[in-house]
Amino acid sequence: MHKPAIINPMAHNHSSRPRLSPSSYEEDIQQVLAPRLAHFAAVARHEHVTRAAHELGVPQSTLSRAMVRLEEDLGVALFARRGRTVALTPAGRTFLTTVDRALAEVERAADSVRADADPATGKVAFGFLHTMGSETVPGLLRAFRADHPRVRFQLVQNYGEAMIERLRAGDLDLCLTSPVPDAPDLVARRLDEQRLRLVVPDDHRLATRKRVRLAEAADEAFVTLEPGYGLRRITDDLCAEAGFKPRVAFEGEEAETLRGLVAAGLGVALLPPPAVARPGVRELTVTAPRAVREIGLAWLDGHPDTPPVAAFKRFLLSRRGHLLPE
Repeated sequence: MHKPAIINPMAHNHSSRPRLSPSSYEEDIQQVLAPRLAHFAAVARHEHVTRAAHELGVPQSTLSRAMVRLEEDLGVALFARRGRTVALTPAGRTFLTTVDRALAEVERAADSVRADADPATGKVAFGFLHTMGSETVPGLLRAFRADHPRVRFQLVQNYGEAMIERLRAGDLDLCLTSPVPDAPDLVARRLDEQRLRLVVPDDHRLATRKRVRLAEAADEAFVTLEPGYGLRRITDDLCAEAGFKPRVAFEGEEAETLRGLVAAGLGVALLPPPAVARPGVRELTVTAPRAVREIGLAWLDGHPDTPPVAAFKRFLLSRRGHLLPE
């Protein structure tokens, strides 16, 4: 009985095509192996090159050569051939199992990115400052979803520099941050400004005042956010403008924690207005220097927007000057 011939990859040493090499494995996978996996799966499923070529819409000769080259690249015989009919070798069956899983994973990934880009139901990865999480951002999302009720959001709260890094890494589409970044790889638009207040304990010597100059707090202990936070940089700059360097007693990561420290009598702080008034502190208007922080919208320059991201970006830019609650 005639046995089907099994290709011997080593018999193709005259070919100029290199085998996969460990040193350039990832590049070889992308440029050589990956495009042939679907072709291999179709041939394996039909066990017939012509029928597989018809399904794929490629010439039969092109598909045959592609399978030979795949075997050459792998250095393993995947098919036993009899004319245009083929059968998988044991190595081919093992390879097909993994290829089917890989192709299914690729299809799931394609479905996922298509879903994220859907204009009606897509996803926006949106970052914002902790101090904007309790009131500002929920109000913005509620207003946006009035016209886009099915758009999904991945929300990230962090401090400014960390959000910019996540923007650069591709983890975020947009972020609200302060100060407004100025970097060649970013696009940033100033949307609004937020007045900062000097927060003091309710039994403090300045607590009976409504307005103060920041220089009047020069001898006070300050509680501030940690270095790297935008509000910390603004605090240091405003104090320098007022003629002193703040004596920092405590550093934290969240504005409401700082208010708690102030209420406990551990220092004073420059903070944006709270969403809800906190007992135990007084919030004083700073008359000099002008104590505000700018809030800006940033995104990666040249990064294409999906339809839901573009819609949310337009919405935020339309709120310029009216971003923050009154």
